[in-house]
Amino acid sequence: MYAESPESQIHVQRYLPGNCFGDYYTRKGLDLKTRELLTFSMLLALGGCEPQLKGHIQGNVDVGNDKGTLLAVVTQLVPYVGYPRALNAIRCLNEVIPGV
Repeated sequence: MYAESPESQIHVQRYLPGNCFGDYYTRKGLDLKTRELLTFSMLLALGGCEPQLKGHIQGNVDVGNDKGTLLAVVTQLVPYVGYPRALNAIRCLNEVIPGV
């Protein structure tokens, strides 16, 4: 991301890993599997951040959360986030984890 970022925006690229990944991911209290599931939940609830949602879908798979678990989260959140965001999350799920 550094190589693709314009010079005027490089500070954001430097801030992101130190803050989001360095600070929050090293805290105690939640295991990585739970953190990824919560991050997935929050990103789908926010809407409009499908590229980040896809990245965290893959992150969930990498830590052992499967497509069924992620779909169960989307289903649980439908009354809170609405159908458009839930359907966008399902589309992202199907793009990152086809089939099943």
